[in-house]
Amino acid sequence: MTPPCLKVCGINDAAFAVAAEERGADYLGFIFAEGSPRRVTPAQAEAIAACLKGTSRRVGVFVRETPDEIVGIMRQARLDVVQLHRRASADDVTALRAAGYEVWTLAGGAPGDAVLFDSSHGDGETAFRRGPWQTVLAGGISAENVAGAVALGPDVIDVSGSLETATGRKDVALMDGFLLAFRRAAGVV
Repeated sequence: MTPPCLKVCGINDAAFAVAAEERGADYLGFIFAEGSPRRVTPAQAEAIAACLKGTSRRVGVFVRETPDEIVGIMRQARLDVVQLHRRASADDVTALRAAGYEVWTLAGGAPGDAVLFDSSHGDGETAFRRGPWQTVLAGGISAENVAGAVALGPDVIDVSGSLETATGRKDVALMDGFLLAFRRAAGVV
């Protein structure tokens, strides 16, 4: 079994983003959703992205924005992957792919290049399952339960809140502890 990739989401601090990239995060997630304590503006995401070497792919996380608004933000912030954290329509996926982006969608909507299964949504549509897409598993994943998450066989593990000392404040020591557990579970230590 191929080890899953790792996405560290809720990036809102340049120093933490650099540390995550240096430690091998495959994806860094930037949340643009109004009301999220992890929200960044396009200008903040652009400034953080400018500090990175480019070894991690950068994911823009959107909830209510239109495809045109998303494309504008993605271009300004120099991001690589669109994550629609909503039940996307086929038109949303088509428009964003036409703009040149890989598209991840929340389970229960139109499938994208990857489908996100997030336990925090708590409905039957988001129960983890395979299909003709890449799989992203999110929602409450921590050092304590990452082995179970890896055992399900997702393509990407998405971690956020368990790396925080307070909501929206990531901690490098917590990330290091998580990475050790993740690598052990994935058999890469």
